[in-house]
Parts: sequence; structure tokens; C-alpha cells
Amino acid sequence: MRYFITLLAVFSLFITNPVHSQPDSLRANSPWNAQWIAINNPLDKGTGYGVYYFRKSIDLAGKPSKFIIHVSADNQYKLYVNGKLMSIGPARGNLYNWNYETVDIAKYLTNGKNTVSALVWNEAQYRSENQISLRTGFIVQGHSSAEEVLNTNNTWKCVEDKAYQPVWGYFVAINGQNMDMNKTVSNWNSPTLDDSKWPAAAGLFGGQPKGLSDGFGYILQPSILPARELVYQPITLVRNATGIQLPATLKLPLTIPANKKVIILLDQTQETNAYPTINFSGGKGAALSLGYAEALYDRGSNFKIKSNRNDVEGKEFRGLTDSLTSNGGAGQTYTSFLFRTYRYMRVIVQTADEPLVIDSLYGTFTAYPFKAEAKFNTDNKEIKQILDIGWHTARLNAFDFYFTGQYYERLQYIGDARIQALIAFYYSSDDRLTRNALNQMDQSRLPEGVTLSRYPTQGTQIIPT
Repeated sequence: MRYFITLLAVFSLFITNPVHSQPDSLRANSPWNAQWIAINNPLDKGTGYGVYYFRKSIDLAGKPSKFIIHVSADNQYKLYVNGKLMSIGPARGNLYNWNYETVDIAKYLTNGKNTVSALVWNEAQYRSENQISLRTGFIVQGHSSAEEVLNTNNTWKCVEDKAYQPVWGYFVAINGQNMDMNKTVSNWNSPTLDDSKWPAAAGLFGGQPKGLSDGFGYILQPSILPARELVYQPITLVRNATGIQLPATLKLPLTIPANKKVIILLDQTQETNAYPTINFSGGKGAALSLGYAEALYDRGSNFKIKSNRNDVEGKEFRGLTDSLTSNGGAGQTYTSFLFRTYRYMRVIVQTADEPLVIDSLYGTFTAYPFKAEAKFNTDNKEIKQILDIGWHTARLNAFDFYFTGQYYERLQYIGDARIQALIAFYYSSDDRLTRNALNQMDQSRLPEGVTLSRYPTQGTQIIPT
């Protein structure tokens, strides 16, 4: 009897507190008018590694006060309006609970011509363990008839960017990227780009929200989570450098002479989750790399010992790396698709016959937008330091679900998520990430009724308790 009452209470939590609601203008329980779209290439089946750009331009008679669209993609997208980053998503889920983000893009729209563009990527077999996938796809649905002008169909255009190649390595969280600037599609998100030669995108199938009696592909649901925080975060503290003399604070722009190898170790002073961006010019044929490490290893320890994490002398760097090749032009830019976790960033530049200029280098911090509402007053500085470190750690492990290990795994384990949720409840009244965790662990159940140890995940792991 006690088991039955407990089970009934758990189910009532989900029944009496629904966390999803379709907006009325989307005609709940009705198919979307928008289609999932992809590149129009019969040889591209949508299941391999690929990076794609989508664009559509519209004319508006005036600047709207609001313009709401619903956006999703597989694996992930970055949405731009007139060249400005508007949204990153979707929050991860599974095929029967595939999230879409709701975005009001009005603030970046203008009177006259407007261009909406999106970067969509599929990392295929190289993707994170937390990324469930069917195939490459992108969808936009207008919230009402006025916004349906942006519905995805073959009026959108799409090209593939062949500049990117995956870097294989066993990081459950993410892998690095290789990018050859000689092959990239420049200015793809610029509203002034002439895209008249871009081919039309191919329609795949219609958008299907939860509640339909029949469905194929992705069963769409509105994400219950707010947009993740994005904050500019410079990294300027130089810990050491070889091949060049530098002050303790990095001054940019910085010119690397021709036929020179330079290694710069930068220190964020604490661990962060951020999208690194490097802008550079010249240096045709130069090789650049950005490496990311949460700490350095003791030299000679076979990369097994991390002692004092503030020390860099007598240490070795090992970590996830992004590699770039310069095309020699001005205004080259790279930003990672997924955020990187690091305290230390190692920049290596090997120039060829031309000097290269690093114009700017910075991160964009990202996390679930928790606000610390609680306060703990004490004169004990050590307790305050412990609390500050703990809250910082909690924030680094909260994104579109609770992470266990943002550097190595980025997986939501039910036992760890419970502790993280309790920490969040002490600090904040925002319970949405915890509701999301409850939903996802419930969705992970096997036919026998047993939950997986972690979710979302591609594989099956059960940890008996």
C-alpha cells in the first residue's frame, strides 16, 4: 500500500503540474505548416558529418513590435537575424520529445529587407554522447500567420561548408574541430551577401507536435527552459610564451612574423564554459590551434597527476584542440560550435611565408541563467570562499540539463542531478531545470519500467542501486 501511494504521488506531480503547453496560434494537436528542410543533394542522406548554412530574406513594410518564431534542428543550430546572433539550440531531448525554441526576433528586424540565416551542424558518429539524432534537419514555424512568411520550405536556400572536419578522440562530452579557411563560405550570415546562386533547400517532412495520432521523425514540444546566458569574457592573462616576448597582459592586435612558431598560454584564472572566438588576418598557409584545459599535468606523470592548478612551471598541457588553416585574407573568424570548458587556453601559431595578425581573442561565457537569490551572511572568509566556489561549480554544470563533468562527459546522471537540484533550490526559485531533469529521467525508462542511469544519451546504461 505504501508503494502504491508513493507511486501515485509521483505520477500526480507530472499530471497536476504540466510543463508543456502549445501556443494557441500553433493550433495545438495539428501539424505545422513548416517543413523540416536539408541540403538539396541526393547523395547527402543526412546521417553523415556535415556543416550547413540556411538563409531566407523577407521584406517588411515596417519594424514589427514582435515577431515570434519556433526553431529547431538536428543536431544543433545557431540562428542569426541580419547578421546578429539570436538563438542557440535546441535544448537536447529525444525523438519523441524533441524540443523547439521560441524566439521573438523583432528587435533585430528592420523596415525593408531582412535576412534570417542559420548554421546547422551534424557531428554524426563524432557527436556528444548526450546528442540523440535522426538526421540533419532544420525547421522554423511562424507563431501566427504574419510570421509564417519564415516557415521553412523550399523558399529557403542551403549550402554546405566543406571547411570543417571532425577531430576523433574519446571525449564523451565533445570533440575538437579542424577548419580550413580556404574552403569556407565567407559572410554566409551577412544581410548584404549575394545568395542568388545558392540552391533551394529540400523539404523532408512536416513539423509534427505532440498530440497527433500519427507521427514520423521528430515529435516536437516547446522547451520549458529559458535561453542560456551569453556574456562576453576576455582572456588576457599571459602565463608563458615561447617564440615571442609578451607582457603579462595580452595586447591585441598581435603580429606573428613570417616563418615563426609561437606558443602562448593564457589563464582565465578560473574554469569557464565559453564559446572561444579568434579573429585574425593575413598569414596565408599559417596553422593555428586553440587548446583547452581545466588544469595542467605534472611533467613526467604520464598525464595522470594534476597538483597545484595555479602552477604552470614544470607542467604539461593536454586537452581538447581546435585547429585552423589561414587563407591569408582579412577578417577571418572562428567560433566553436559547442562551448569549450577551460581555465587554460593554449594558442599555437605556425606561420608560413606571411605574417599573421591576431586581431581579437575572447570567449563568450554560457550557462543556464540561474540567479543567486539566497544570501548567507558570515564574517568567515573561508566559508564565503567555499560557497562562491560551490555556486560557480554548480553554474558550470547547468546548461540545457544538469551536467556531470562539463569537461569530460556532459551527461545527466540521476543521482548527481538530484544533488545539483537541491543546490539550485537553496540559491534560486527557478525550478525549470529540475522539472526538465524529472521529465527526462522519466522518459528514459526501459520497457521494464527501469530508468537509465543517465539521460539524454545515445547508449543504454543502468546502474543498480
